[in-house]
Amino acid sequence: MYLPPQFNSRDPRIAARLMREHPFASLISTDDEGLPFVTHLPLHLQELPAPAAQGLEAEKAPDFVLLGHVARPNPHGAYLAARPKAVATFLGPHAYMSPRVYPDLARVPTWSYLAVHCTVSCRILEAPEAKDALLKHLIADHEPAYAPQWRDLGEEFAHKLLRGITAFELRVTDWQCKLKLNQHRPESHAAMRAAYAAGTPDERALAGWMTELGLTGRAQAQEI
Repeated sequence: MYLPPQFNSRDPRIAARLMREHPFASLISTDDEGLPFVTHLPLHLQELPAPAAQGLEAEKAPDFVLLGHVARPNPHGAYLAARPKAVATFLGPHAYMSPRVYPDLARVPTWSYLAVHCTVSCRILEAPEAKDALLKHLIADHEPAYAPQWRDLGEEFAHKLLRGITAFELRVTDWQCKLKLNQHRPESHAAMRAAYAAGTPDERALAGWMTELGLTGRAQAQEI
């Protein structure tokens, strides 16, 4: 994605947090005609320890792996099997930004947002045990109280349901994290954060991120 340096975050902790807090992703690859094919789906993030750093080399960030599935009739499973390289995107809180946050009038509106884009390599999971483990991860993410009901469905019925999905592991080979919060305009930060803090849930979330990142006003922004 277009990623000006002022909006580029290379902090894996921020990327992981956004993927966990906003797990409903868009998985994008190509169909048999070479056109983009998109499935919207929840993905479970795993962080695998990176190989130990050697010598004076800095400690490496963890490796990201995403787990998900689509319905068996969805052709996306076949597309991923044939062409494993894909992109998974996560959109965090986002909101309109009024030019009223600036002290001068020669300004225009824009949109604030947080997003993570992952380039991934797909491996199809065929074994029922791997599919069951994937579903248990998703249940733990979204409704832990449902876990006993899933276990009580019985092995035969559960395996019938598992045959109805195409499950996959998406190993992240590269990622981008964009935090578009007007970092390059510190004169807007105080009014922008105040406006967002009084707004919708997404706007309040953006205000919270601004506070965490130190985007609270001209003086603070200049010190960073």
